[in-house]
Amino acid sequence: MDDPTPADAHVEPLPQINGYRLLRQLGRGGMSTVYLAEQTALGREVAIKVMAPQALADEVSRRRFENEVRTIARLEHPHIVRIHELGRTKDGLPYYSMPHLARGHLGELDFTRDEAGAVEIAIALLAALEYAHSRGVVHRDVKPENVLFDEAGRPLLADFGIALRRGFGPRVTTAGLAVGSTAYMAPEQARGEDVDGRADLYSLGVVIWEMLAGRLPYEAADALSMALAHAQQPIPKLPAHLRHWQRFMYRALAKSADSRFQTTAEMREAMLAVRPPRWLPAWDRVRDVIGSPAMRWGAGIAAVALLGWGVASVWPRGGNDGFFHVPNAPLAAAPDTEAAPDPTDRMLAPLPGADIEMAVSRGRAQIARNALTTPEGDNALATVLEAWTNHPDDPRVKALSTDLDTALRTKTVAAVKGNDDARARDLAGHTEQLARATGQRGDAPAAADLQKALRTRFDDALAHNDRKRAQQTLVLAKDLRLAPAELTRWTREANRIEGAPRTVAGDEVADLGRGSVSPHPVTRAEYQRFVDATHRPASLCRERASLLRVFAPRTWQSPGFAQGPNDPVVCVSLQDAEAYANWLGGQAGGKFRLPSSSDSSRASADVGGRSISLWLRDCGGSCLERMVTAHSWRGRTAQEPLTANRGYDDVGFRLMRER
Repeated sequence: MDDPTPADAHVEPLPQINGYRLLRQLGRGGMSTVYLAEQTALGREVAIKVMAPQALADEVSRRRFENEVRTIARLEHPHIVRIHELGRTKDGLPYYSMPHLARGHLGELDFTRDEAGAVEIAIALLAALEYAHSRGVVHRDVKPENVLFDEAGRPLLADFGIALRRGFGPRVTTAGLAVGSTAYMAPEQARGEDVDGRADLYSLGVVIWEMLAGRLPYEAADALSMALAHAQQPIPKLPAHLRHWQRFMYRALAKSADSRFQTTAEMREAMLAVRPPRWLPAWDRVRDVIGSPAMRWGAGIAAVALLGWGVASVWPRGGNDGFFHVPNAPLAAAPDTEAAPDPTDRMLAPLPGADIEMAVSRGRAQIARNALTTPEGDNALATVLEAWTNHPDDPRVKALSTDLDTALRTKTVAAVKGNDDARARDLAGHTEQLARATGQRGDAPAAADLQKALRTRFDDALAHNDRKRAQQTLVLAKDLRLAPAELTRWTREANRIEGAPRTVAGDEVADLGRGSVSPHPVTRAEYQRFVDATHRPASLCRERASLLRVFAPRTWQSPGFAQGPNDPVVCVSLQDAEAYANWLGGQAGGKFRLPSSSDSSRASADVGGRSISLWLRDCGGSCLERMVTAHSWRGRTAQEPLTANRGYDDVGFRLMRER
């Protein structure tokens, strides 16, 4: 008889489902719980996955999930776990039933000394993915725990519960995490981008690596670090006895989806073409012998003999000290031929095109860590120029060149905003070098975002009648190739500066007349003074749902793109804006508030070439939501209500003076 459950122990009740008798819990995850159950009508054991309430919080998401499960249930393949039935528990939670496969999962098996067995498993999984992809279904979570075995020992791909039909866009959990397991996740999936079957092939490549090597290709302490490793770190080297798989892995784990195997058939063909060197089977036998108890016992005797041989080989020849007798024998002549090269070295040679992928991977990693032009020999500019010289027509190299050009220009804009003229000139020079080397115009006029940063500095100098700073900005603008027509116009404006610098109020809105709305949004510098005085904490800023950004939240100090002190502050909540208005009233003597839609016709502002919406005091459905103006770089085309207690990276604010 089983021990009774203690009266004070908390036992979670099993869900109630018509037609099933739930027996016990098999496992729990963040989105669902799996139970062992008996289907009463057929008297068979099944596994039932019940979705967690927080995973599908509303009826719309539950119906969408059920539609996806119906799509997956139509998949009938010998290596895909079937879905028996879809329904809802008595509490209204969606569930589906499937066979109970009790023989464990792939992660519990060891294939490190069974390449043929690992290939057999991979072939079966490729067949399952090929079938699913042909029907528009991407698994999105291929990993060992989702490869189960039936009674006949066949591998079956399970848990298409987070799979997605092409065209639905990326899926995220309620916590904002991109679905899938980061240890096996393709870089584009970790970034929250749309994915296709090539993401599944990347994950399968990681699974194959782990089966062969007994470990993952990348190791990290947390989910974010693991995702960054897959996105940025070069593809590592396999152990020496697995070198013949290295070329395959260069393609399977390519950072760019376009550089990977494009289809399951292509990946299968490349995998079947991998051949181990002739010496590997013999080495496996030697390794087995070395590991035996008898061999370990004999190793001591061998060590003593080897030591004796070593001493004898270095002892002075021609004498006998009574301990060793070494005859006077001439040394053997060294052979006149070079040693034969190790045949396995050829296996490390990349597949055709893999050298490009390695260069692109290295360049992207250098851009990610801001090694754009330094250090010498390990910077993105050197990588791109070398790759362009060798492969000028390859689209991957062209894309990398474009990414570097964007990064250089972004850093140049930041240097202008930070008044670091020397850095701005240096970066601009490297940008021209890249343009000339890649056949672009090295003397092209400054881009719009760079011109805007220069103009902001120039306008600030004009506002303060600061002739010296205006002239410095003009010289910098010329060096950064501002359009000649703009230079002429700016020069005329600078020449009109006369007299002593006039006093400008600390905040533009402090000089407003009663009933007036500030012509420009509150800037980062103005908001910084408020934060320094009040120590107000930064609000959580809404951002694009992506695994990498969930672990690196945005605030008004770091909204996700470069800003200068005179740019409009974003990522502040409506409550932050009202607190700023109250503080400013105490500083400037007066009363300030957010404008309503009837107070101002200004629908948007601009920050770093990005149009932003502005908070309004008007309530939305309730005053927990407030309206924002139309037209932002996020695609906002009309006024709409937003939650008032959080910031948005495309929303700033103006103020109106009441008295």
